[in-house]
Amino acid sequence: MPSKNLNPPPGLNLFPSLKPPQKTLAFHQILVLVITFLAYASFHASRKPPSIVKSVLGPNDHSNSSLTESNLNSTLLNSSSIDAGWAPFNGPRGTHRLGELDLAFLSVYSIGMYFCGHVGDRVHLRYFLVFGMIGSGIFTIMFGLGYWLGVHVLGFFLAVQVVCGLFQSVGWPCVVAIVGNWSGKEKRGLIMGLWNSHTSVGNIVGSVLASGVLEFGWGFSFVLPGVLMIVVGIVVFMLLVVSPDDLGFESPGKEIEMYAEVDSVRSSEEKMESEKAGLLETGDSDSLAAIGFFEAWRLPGVAPFAFCLFFSKLVAYTFLYRLPFYIRHTAVAGVHLSHKTAGILSTIFDMGGVLGGILAGFISDVIEARAVTSIVFLLLSIPALLFYRVYGSISMFANISLMFLSGLLVNGPYSLITTAVATDLGTQTMVGGNSRALATVSAIIDGTCSVGAALGPLLAGYISTRGWNSVFLMLILSIFLASLFLISVARTEIKAKLNEGKWFWNSIGGH
Repeated sequence: MPSKNLNPPPGLNLFPSLKPPQKTLAFHQILVLVITFLAYASFHASRKPPSIVKSVLGPNDHSNSSLTESNLNSTLLNSSSIDAGWAPFNGPRGTHRLGELDLAFLSVYSIGMYFCGHVGDRVHLRYFLVFGMIGSGIFTIMFGLGYWLGVHVLGFFLAVQVVCGLFQSVGWPCVVAIVGNWSGKEKRGLIMGLWNSHTSVGNIVGSVLASGVLEFGWGFSFVLPGVLMIVVGIVVFMLLVVSPDDLGFESPGKEIEMYAEVDSVRSSEEKMESEKAGLLETGDSDSLAAIGFFEAWRLPGVAPFAFCLFFSKLVAYTFLYRLPFYIRHTAVAGVHLSHKTAGILSTIFDMGGVLGGILAGFISDVIEARAVTSIVFLLLSIPALLFYRVYGSISMFANISLMFLSGLLVNGPYSLITTAVATDLGTQTMVGGNSRALATVSAIIDGTCSVGAALGPLLAGYISTRGWNSVFLMLILSIFLASLFLISVARTEIKAKLNEGKWFWNSIGGH
């Protein structure tokens, strides 16, 4: 085992038993998956407080209709601040201003995605990730300090969200690049489905933390997730090994990818890309190092996947930022739930997302068709959302069951679609072997879908003033459009499987 150029993190120097040869490559691969899982889960946990406190900050239009829980609210929460909201979000335009906060955060987040991947290629990834985590934690706490400082200036909250969004954009490129360093070409959808559940797990943790301390004042709902982010950032600094080379291991994969791949290259995708590549082979490999923004858009698969993810992330982030607010303002069995109960209940959606991500990864492994799996989940989520809107208010059981099913079908294919983008781009002749071109294209994809994430909560804020039926209509249309952009890829997968005789009914017909 080579001993030169080793660069272990401080924690491994403190605990030499964690170093090779006492610990194997497999141990450190698992350790990296666990640490990056915790890191990105903490990012999402710190994004959850705004959605939990929206019903506290904004105008309350049913303060006298919460029936048996109204007394609980006035006892546990400061009734004057709850019923009146928090200026400047408690006026007639309060809902719109809350949407503008989401837009400020997610707009900067999406813009930052275009640059953080390239910055990460040029700096130490562990330092860069910790920088983003500590900064995110500090500014999440700073938002909560507005409660004790009595801040009622919109500009303060907007500025904090803008800076926090910039720090948050560091997380995804770093964790995926690090996982890419430790992952070989043989990856399974089930394993990556488990790892990608960090989004839903983070949402659940953030919801529970923010809701659990909401009764002491909405500022605590930001401080606690912010402190958690900083603590996990310290763990990352102490224990995260960026690359196998830092411990003297042989790297299982050489390329740093900006997206996590689910599977090894599929033969069907190779055929699809080989057909498309003939239309674009007009230059040598050196030209890829300077690939431009518009040139990247013309690469096969970039535009369809970008717009698919645009609409898919629009839906996912609308639920992320608006679901607790919706639950709070929608009576269940004739009772309006408290702020705390609504926040905790919203975690059911993310629990469904955890199972959905694992299930989608497993199914895609079995049928070897990620686009087909994604389309089926997306289309099934349309009736699920309709049922949740129509029947979710009948009883608590119906609400929980339909919310879980909606989360499973909406969030399930999300990670699968995301990783399918990287796989598709990584197998293109025009991109293969050129990490700079891949980084450029991946940054465009992630930045574009993050624009959808910024627009979703904003549109929901404006549309909800016309009624929640309009919001659900927007979500259903977005899901339908997302599925349309995958049709061509799914058709190619189906044709390839039929031609190869890998599908059950085709093999029977052949014999």
